[in-house]
Amino acid sequence: MPASSFPLLGRTALVTGVSRRRGIGYAVARKLASLGASVFAHHFRPHDLDLPWGGDDLDAVRAGIREVLHEDAVAADMSADLSDPSTIAPLLDAAGALTGGLDLLVCNHAKSGDDGGILDMTPERLDAFWQINTRSTLLLTSEFARRVAATEHAARRRPGDRVRGGGPFAEPLGRVFWMTSGQVHGPMRGEVAYATSKAALAGATATVAGELLDLGIVLNTIDPGPVNTGYMDPDTTDRSLDALEDHLASTPFGRFGRPEDPAELIGWLSTASGAWVVGQVLTSDGGFGIS
Repeated sequence: MPASSFPLLGRTALVTGVSRRRGIGYAVARKLASLGASVFAHHFRPHDLDLPWGGDDLDAVRAGIREVLHEDAVAADMSADLSDPSTIAPLLDAAGALTGGLDLLVCNHAKSGDDGGILDMTPERLDAFWQINTRSTLLLTSEFARRVAATEHAARRRPGDRVRGGGPFAEPLGRVFWMTSGQVHGPMRGEVAYATSKAALAGATATVAGELLDLGIVLNTIDPGPVNTGYMDPDTTDRSLDALEDHLASTPFGRFGRPEDPAELIGWLSTASGAWVVGQVLTSDGGFGIS
């Protein structure tokens, strides 16, 4: 196949939350691999085992990524509990060691389960979602930016101070993707801690994207809409599906999202064709939220 079919050949991606073949992270890892990228997959299977939809065979996950790799690309993986900040630097070290550099970071990991409504909130519950969904994403992004831009932390900046990154840049030096949720489109009843942790990422996107852009790094945040990764299957759901099924019947496409849907968007944004999209919170839900 022509080189144009593999626009990410020579690039290396770290994708977090790649532990289930039904998951968005797995679809993203396969999409980037199919575009030529070498892929380092992060996973933390103990989290999945505590949920109704359960864990997956990690060997099958690895095989699924490798089967779409370009012959000149490589793949590897690592388990890490991202609620522990001490795991972040070793994860980026391992990902960078795969090929000697790192070009893309997809922060797809998230805590699910053990949430509740506003009357159920405790400091421990809020902290658990914040640590995994928000804090670790910000720390991963910070470490990634230091490595890609080859810059060290300088004196603390005052509000309004710009990062000195040495631009202009002919093309992005790196790309970062965050994942948010549909909390801006309507209530997420019974998921207050999750919605709060994801809303923080959406709300901080422009601020962090502005700083990263000074370093030549592009950040965008993806809202994938309701993607059925197993939690909307009747036999493994953690919620009532009655209202969702009724709404689904009224939508133009008549289906929930598939993991491949947001993966296609992330794949395109990772190429030169998507380089002009910067600092956006992009909803990819097939019109689900407005139908």
